Order: sequence, then structure tokens, then C-alpha cells
Amino acid sequence: MRTSWATALIISLSAASNAAIAGEPGGDDDVVVTGKRDGYGRADTAAAKTVAPLRDLPQSVAVITAAVLRDQRALSLQDALKNVPGVGFSTGDGQRDQVTIRGFSAIADQYVNGFRDDALYFRDLSNTERVEVIKGPAAVLYGRGSSGGLINRVLKRPDVDVTSATLTGGSFGHRRAEWDLGRYIAASAVGLRLTGAYEDSDSYREQQFLRRVALAPSLLVQGGSTSLYAVADYVRDRRLMDMGIPALNGRPVDVPARSYYGAANARDADSTQSQVLSQTAVVEHVVTDELRFRDGFRHYDYTLERHGTLPDAVDPGTLTVTLRHNRIGRREEGWSNQAEVTQTLALAGTQHQLLYGYEAARQLKDASTYAHRVVARTALFDPVLPVMDNASFTALSARTSTTLETQALYLQDLADLGHGVKALIGARHDWFTQRTRQLLPGQPNLARLDRTWSPRAGLVLQPDPAQSYHVAWSRSFQPSAETFALAANNAELAPEQTVNREVGAKYTLLGGRLALQTAGFILRRTGIKGADPAEPITLLPIGTQRTRGLELSGQLDLPAGLHAIAGYSYLDARVTASANPAFVGKRATITPRHAANVFVTGSVADWFGVGGGLNYVGDRWAAPANTTVLPHYVTADVTAWCRIGPARVQLNGYNLGDTRYIVAGHGTSPLLNLPGAPRTLLLTLRLND
Repeated sequence: MRTSWATALIISLSAASNAAIAGEPGGDDDVVVTGKRDGYGRADTAAAKTVAPLRDLPQSVAVITAAVLRDQRALSLQDALKNVPGVGFSTGDGQRDQVTIRGFSAIADQYVNGFRDDALYFRDLSNTERVEVIKGPAAVLYGRGSSGGLINRVLKRPDVDVTSATLTGGSFGHRRAEWDLGRYIAASAVGLRLTGAYEDSDSYREQQFLRRVALAPSLLVQGGSTSLYAVADYVRDRRLMDMGIPALNGRPVDVPARSYYGAANARDADSTQSQVLSQTAVVEHVVTDELRFRDGFRHYDYTLERHGTLPDAVDPGTLTVTLRHNRIGRREEGWSNQAEVTQTLALAGTQHQLLYGYEAARQLKDASTYAHRVVARTALFDPVLPVMDNASFTALSARTSTTLETQALYLQDLADLGHGVKALIGARHDWFTQRTRQLLPGQPNLARLDRTWSPRAGLVLQPDPAQSYHVAWSRSFQPSAETFALAANNAELAPEQTVNREVGAKYTLLGGRLALQTAGFILRRTGIKGADPAEPITLLPIGTQRTRGLELSGQLDLPAGLHAIAGYSYLDARVTASANPAFVGKRATITPRHAANVFVTGSVADWFGVGGGLNYVGDRWAAPANTTVLPHYVTADVTAWCRIGPARVQLNGYNLGDTRYIVAGHGTSPLLNLPGAPRTLLLTLRLND
């Protein structure tokens, strides 16, 4: 039986919790740099579930602000994350946002306002204030996952007056409308806001399309020492399930970027449709000046229906490609509750921000996989696509119902030890229960319980207000059913573990207008499940992947109207142990050794502005065997805008050099490689009151 979210809400509110990373004002206001709210940099974050200056955290955190999202006209998480060094892009089976961070998959490491948001769908940014990427293992506060890091979207809050309407149109039939309506009544301390988007676009890819609706109403009520923040988020998304183009002789085939390898009637036969509805409520109460209590609850409901035709095999002798068709359905419902108390404490000449937390969560994930079959074999360079009938795919090959339950206790201390020395230490203990029911006959039900500690420790040295140096160690865990159902070959295996060792420096210069960040790190994930060479259907916990890396990033905001964001990453990510000796020494997939980005804008008196930037991505391997390479590329983007009364007119140009490149790979197959967009122009009209 499915959990009643209303019942769970009543239970959870009595248990108490905190919606961390909600982006609330408050805390150490003196660390917020005046005038930076509309800039490319941000001085503080709640990544440690305590609002604190970024320079105080012994951890790398990247923040993509609202100004960057606006000036680049970022419409997807991928658009936003190209500004973050250390991130690689996956096709996500044509149905979801999926990236790697520091060489490790972050398929389930998605969060919104600090709550887990691991349903497999494409997020909309119409309600997003900023995107934060927390680097390295973060299980000490967030639980399972996060080998290389996690992504957190911070939503727009109803604490401002705003009336905004936005229309965007451009190349390849792009059409999108957005709205943002908000009122905050200071006299009664009540705020309301409604954001949303409607999109009906085509694409540079043949038969690709996108039909999307997004709505997000929110409420803020503040009364004395208690406040309530509530938000609902609805997204319905239908598009082509696009798995890209195949490869030949170690490289993606040399065909136009529009080329599609699927069904001839793809808009009907190869579509994926997802729908997500979530509700979040956060209560905060100030008990005393030193003691605060927060309770946050989130419920979500998710459905997916996916049909796709994709390349299955390439014959280099006959230059033909085999196509197969598959079908998957998913239904999820879940709730999570985080209870936290924050306390400030002076002890023996030291200052402490203590965090006491309890989290309870339950997810029910149903999946139906239908038997796939080969539907065509056709010429590789001039394919004749088959006409598909989805009604003929009704034979189930697997049907599972998986329940994931979490209970966790955690404690953290952000301490100022004096003389420019600060420390962050914490630990979390998870009780994570996984149960999978096989709903087809002849297959066993599976279950396991993992009890796991996730510790971290870091030390910060700050010789003066401009310099901050840190050293840190942290550990996270990745259980067998982290995202998908338990299977007979993994149910008996203990969670994989990731350990991160990091040293870094942060500089705040030019009166806070220039922020620089650098970090060197070694990440090691052990116990990775690999096939036993003697019995391939049996998995053994003997794999190890290691990443040695360096990251540099910076943000600049000058009063004269000059803004910049830049980054560089070097990642040596490779397998150091494997059940299959052939994989030892192989590099991690879709992870470039070198990547760099820069974007600079300048404006005059807030009425005219221009800018542009470059993105470089190095060679990446498409699959674990390292037999197919996705070549390096450079793209150039520009922007120009002017303000005419209440209107802002903005033109964005992407890939001005019309570079042919592969933007994303699958990560496990060499045959599913997505070409990047050719030269693209978008014109945006934004009206504000």
C-alpha cells in the first residue's frame, strides 16, 4: 500500500526537521557583500546546513547565481552546470538530468532546497534562484550517494514584490514563455509568489520536440519568532527519447548533427513523458538568540512512460547498424522529513555553531520493464528508419516494487577556535532499509539493511580577511539500491564507500568583488561492484576508482558593471582495481581530463550590456572499455541586451563558430552519443513592473 503523504506529514511535523539550504535570509548578515545579489559571485551558502561564509567551509562549493542564469539564458541544468569545473554530461537515457562530478556519476545526487530530488526527469529552472554544486562526498548531512558531489537547486522565495513576463524565441523552432508574480506584504509579513513556464519547441535534432508545463506557487508567513514557508512544484515534460548517434572505429560516426537513429514515426513511438508534483513545508522557530528549530517536510509523486528506439550494434564490415526498441514505465511516491536544531555556543574562548539533526524518509519506486527486441538493421550512413507500433510491446520482462526507508542521526560543529583557525567536524549514522518485491512469478523478493557511519573533518586557516586555506577529509556510502531496484547479484553486497581528501584555498579580494577558489583532491571509491570473470552474472565488490584532480574557479563583480565567471578542472579519473583486469587503468567515462570555461559581461548604467565566453571540454571516453573517444571541442557564446522602459530585450548566440561536437555520452555504451547544437540564436523579451 502506498504511504499517505498527508499522514506522513502529520507524523513528520511531530518529529520535526529542517529544510536546509532553503536560501533564507538571516544568520551572519555581516558576511554578505553589499551589491552582490545581482552579481556572478556569492559570499555565503547554506551548504553545511548552517548559513555561513563560503570561505569558512573546508569544502569546494560552486554557486551559479540568478544573474548568470539570466545573462546566459540558461534553460536547463546542463546549461547552468557548464559553468562548473569538474562536471561531465551524460545523455541520461534521453529522459533525465544526469552528470558526473569529479569523475563519478551523480545520477541520484539531485536536491531541491536541501531535500533529495532523485526522480529521473528534466528539471525546469523557471522557479530556480540559483544552483549550488557541493563538491566531494556529502553523506555526513545528506545521506547515501554523492561520491563526487551533489547538485542543489535553491528555489525563488515569496519575500519580494515582482511582476515579470518573459518570451523567448529563436533557432530551430524554439518557443517558451515564463512568468513570475510575487507580492510581499510587509505589514502582515505574508508573501505569495507564482512562477511558471510553458514551452513548445522543436530542435536541431530530427523529430526532436519538447512540450513542457511548469508551475510553482509558494507562500511565506512570518509571525514573531515563527515562520512558515511552503511551496508546490509541478512539471510535466514530453519529448523525444533521443539517445544520439552510434560510433564506428572508435569515434562517433561522421554525420550531420540532426541525424536520428530511431523510429520513422519517432514523435509518436519514441517519446518520453514525465510528471512530477511535489509539496514542501518548512517551519522555523527562534527559541532564543542562541537556539533555533526548523522542521521541513517534502512529498513528491512521479510518473514516467518511456518508449525508445536506439542503436544496438554496429557492423563495421557491412557498415550497418542494428536498432532495437524498448519500453519502461515508472511510478514513485515518497516523503522525507528533516528535523534540526542549531545552537550557538561559547566554550573556553571558542565559538561554536552546533547542528543536531534527525532525518526520516520513505520512497516507494515501482518499475515495469517490457521485453525489448531488434526492429531493424539498416545502413549506418543512410539509415531507413522503421515505423514502430508501441502497442505491440506489452510483454513484461521485469516488474518490481522497491521500498527505501531512511532513518538518520547527525551532529556537526562549525567552530571558530580563534587566531584565524576554524574547524568543521561532523558524523552521521544511517539505518537504510531496501526491499524489492518481484511482481513477476519465479523471481525472489530481496531485502537488506545497512547501518553506516559517514564522518567528515576539516580545518580552515585564515591569516587575514582575504585568505582562507583548508584541509578536509570525508566519507560517503553508496548502497546497492541507491537508485534502482535490488537484484539477485547485488543484494548481498555491502555499500560501496568513497573517501575524499582535499586541500584548498579561497581568496576574497578587491573588497569582496573578486572571489577565487582552488582545490586539489584525491577521491577513492572502493567496493565497486564488478562481474566475476568466471561467472559473469555474479558481482564481486572488488572494483576501485580513483580521481586525482585540481579545480580553479573565480567570480568577479565590479561596480562599473563588469562581471565574470571562470573555471578550470584537471581530472585524472581511472579504475585502479577491477574484477575484469582489462578495465584496470582505464579512465572514467564522460570525464574530460581538462575542461575550462569563462564568461564575461559588461554593462553601461543598467541600460545596455554585452558579453561572451568560451567553453572547452577535453577528450572523453564513451564507455568503460575506453574504445570510443568523444573528441575535445571549444564553443563560443555571446550575449547582448538593452533596457527600454520596463522591457529588457536580450539576444543570446551559442556556438558561434558552428563547431561540430558531441556534448554528452551515455557512460556505459559507446553507441549512444549526443551531438551538440549548431549555431543557435535566442531572442528574449522580459517585461518587469
